[in-house]
Order: sequence, then C-alpha cells, then structure tokens
Amino acid sequence: MDRTTITANLKPLARRGFVVVTSDPDDRRSRRVALTEAGMALLAKAAPIWEQRHTELEARLADGEPDRLRGALKALG
Repeated sequence: MDRTTITANLKPLARRGFVVVTSDPDDRRSRRVALTEAGMALLAKAAPIWEQRHTELEARLADGEPDRLRGALKALG
C-alpha cells in the first residue's frame, strides 16, 4: 500500500479509538502506529472470525489451490 492509502485507512480507526498515530522520534517524517486497548479488544474478537472464514474458503478450493492462491498473491507484492 502507498502512504496515501494507509493514511486514509488509519484515520477512521484513529477516530474510533482503535489506533494511535504518533511521530517517529528518530524521523519526524515517519509515523508510528499502535493499537489501543480498544483496538486490541476488537482484534481479539475479529481474529477468530477471520480465521474461520479463511478455513471455510480453503475448504471450498481444490487440493493445492489454497497454496497456489497464496503464492500468486505473494507474487503481486
């Protein structure tokens, strides 16, 4: 992702109190992002759902296809 996209995605999370964005003390042009307690709590709730959905998706794919899909997605990055 580019900086503009990351910034646009972080702003609503910061407004809702899930992340805190601060200046990097070593390089003021850079930013540091940290999860708040509310962000950690939301992540703890969301992670099992995310894992379940991925398991369901992989079950619908043929043998070997999940690995091929991951490989193709990595190649894009």
